Amino acid sequence: MKKALVTGGAGYIGSVLVRLLLERGYSVRVLDNLSFGGESIVDLLNHERFEFIKGDVRNDSDLKAAVQDIDFIAHLAAIVGDPACKKYPEEARAINLEGTKTLYKLADEAGVQKFVFASTCSNYGKMDDPNELVHENSTLAPVSLYAETKVDVEKYLLGQPKSNGCKPTCLRFSTVYGLSPRPRFDLTVNEFTRELALGRELVIFGEQFWRPYCHVVDLSRSVIEVFEADDEKVAFDVFNVGDTDENYRKEMIVTEILKVIPDGKVKYVQKDEDPRDYRVSFEKIKDRLGFKITKRVPDGIRNINQAVTDGFFQDPDDSRFSNI
Repeated sequence: MKKALVTGGAGYIGSVLVRLLLERGYSVRVLDNLSFGGESIVDLLNHERFEFIKGDVRNDSDLKAAVQDIDFIAHLAAIVGDPACKKYPEEARAINLEGTKTLYKLADEAGVQKFVFASTCSNYGKMDDPNELVHENSTLAPVSLYAETKVDVEKYLLGQPKSNGCKPTCLRFSTVYGLSPRPRFDLTVNEFTRELALGRELVIFGEQFWRPYCHVVDLSRSVIEVFEADDEKVAFDVFNVGDTDENYRKEMIVTEILKVIPDGKVKYVQKDEDPRDYRVSFEKIKDRLGFKITKRVPDGIRNINQAVTDGFFQDPDDSRFSNI
C-alpha cells in the first residue's frame, strides 16, 4: 500500500485528487491550512486510510511532520491564480516558491520517492507564432507573479541532482474547470456557465484569445499517472496536461454554453491585447504515458448548469467560491 501526501488537499483540485487516490487504495495524508475551510474533505475524516494535518508550507515543522513515511507527494498548495498572487505578492513568493523548495528538500531527506509539482500552462505567456502550438520545450514567457513562481520552481526542481532519491515531475496544468467538493466560480468555464444559468448578461473581454482547458478530474488523474509510471518515463521531466483538441477561444466556450442555454445573453467587449494567448500541444503526455482525458468542456458546462439551476448552491455568488 503506497502512502501519498497531498498538500492543499482541501482545495479545488486537491479534494478531487484525494478521493481518487483513496479509491485506488492509497493511504492519503493531507496538509492544508484550511484557508478556504475544510468542508470539502470533512467526510474523509471517517476514512481509515485518510489522515489530516492542519499546517502551512511556510512552517518547517509542519512540513517535517507531513513528509514522514510518505512514498509520493502531490504538491498543490499555493496562492493560485494571477489575481490572488497580485493581491498577496509576499505570501505568493513565500508559499509558491520558498515553501516548495523547503518541502522538496525535506521530502528528499525523508526518503520520498516521487514529487509531483502542480505547475501551469500560464508559463508560456504569449505565443510567438499564433499558428503554432506551444510544447514543453517552447520558450517560457511568464507575465504574472503566479507564473513566475511556477517557472522558478520548475527550474529549481529540474536542476536538482539526478542522484537524488526523490524524483521530481512538473505538470503544467491547463486552465481548470468542472465541479469539485470545493467549488470555484472564478474560473472561465464555471463563471461563464453560472452567469448564463442565472439569467444574467455575460460580458466577455477579449473573446479571441486562446487557452487550453482540462477538467478537474482529469488533472487529478494525471498526478496518479505519474505516481504509477516508471521513473525513467517521468523523473526530472515536465508534461503539459490536457488534450490538444481542448484549446478554446472564449467565444468558442460561449458557443458551447449557448447550446445548453440557448436564450443566454452575451455582450462582447473588444480587447486587442492580452498578455496571455497560447494554444498548447499535449502529445508528450499522451505518447509517453498514454494519458487521455475523460471529460471535455461541453461535459463540464452541462454539469455546472445543472448544479446551478437545480439549486445545489444556495448562493452561487458566495465569496468562498472564489480564490480572491
